[in-house]
Amino acid sequence: MNTLITPTEALRRAFRSDERLAADTFAEADVAVAEQRFLRPMLGASLHDRLLAGGNTRFVEEYLAAPLAFLTRLVAQPRLALLASPVGLLMAETATTETAKTEARHALMRELRMQAKTLLKRAAEYLDTHKNEFPEYDPDQNVFNRCMTDGGFVQII
Repeated sequence: MNTLITPTEALRRAFRSDERLAADTFAEADVAVAEQRFLRPMLGASLHDRLLAGGNTRFVEEYLAAPLAFLTRLVAQPRLALLASPVGLLMAETATTETAKTEARHALMRELRMQAKTLLKRAAEYLDTHKNEFPEYDPDQNVFNRCMTDGGFVQII
């Protein structure tokens, strides 16, 4: 599966180093879903395809990798709170710790979404001011430049 960043890179950017998660916490599909749901509506199909083919890696590294990592975590986070077992889904909890309260989990999801949205707007502004570097980019296709719901965002200009 071809994605802009690897699952390992998404994991490194989306979590602190002391959160010690397994290297396979994110699957390639998690990154692909985040790209399809959130990035492609902003970039447009042509530019996204060019970036997937390796075009303009500096833009991906500086403007898209961080929000894509947060969005990948947003996609995967509900699954991370549960463990699959032969007896069904279990919530991770030990005698010395307890799971986060619902309010804290919702606050985390809101903050991840807000950080990602802010960073995506930064990337969109860069695209709008550097159109000559991105001939495939069509500002009219960018969800931030029209009023609609797409990719989980509502934007009114």
